[in-house]
Amino acid sequence: MTIRRRDAASLAALGLLAACRSTEPLLYALLPAPGTPRRGGPRNVAVRAVSLARYLDRVQIVRSVDDYRLSVSGNDWWGESLDSMMTRVLVENLAQRLPNSNVFATGGAISVTPEATVEVNLQRLGQPDPRTLVMTAQLAVTLREPRRREVARTETLTTPVIGDEVSAFVAAASVAAGRLADSVAAILAP
Repeated sequence: MTIRRRDAASLAALGLLAACRSTEPLLYALLPAPGTPRRGGPRNVAVRAVSLARYLDRVQIVRSVDDYRLSVSGNDWWGESLDSMMTRVLVENLAQRLPNSNVFATGGAISVTPEATVEVNLQRLGQPDPRTLVMTAQLAVTLREPRRREVARTETLTTPVIGDEVSAFVAAASVAAGRLADSVAAILAP
């Protein structure tokens, strides 16, 4: 009889374990945002890997920081690391806005000498309230041709969030990334 009780207890524990199994995470990706193509611009533009504030460097999507506490979407994850995704999307956004330029990420296989280099530190990405997304990024652009010039500034971009779902947050972040690319493109092709 004690064997049966042990077997029953083991089966019950396995049943509970199976019932507690979490669902698969939902994966999200930023998408390029359309922008206005600009005339001119350097022939070759290198985009260095985007640097993140460490609190954003996680697979779970951080939606806000409120009262010194992170609001993290537990089962909603980025489909790739946020720094790699931001770099890829920035390259795609800049290539669309600067059709006469070759825009590439510096960490890839391309090794040409660029006429311009773009660097971005993503300091903040979140919702201070349910209907607003704020992206704050430091950007630095170094132009080598025709004469060396450096531009550095901080951009704070506000975008409406239309809906409560995580996909609405990601869509707003994609729009903000497009607006960041607009700012960089304006420096590269004034």
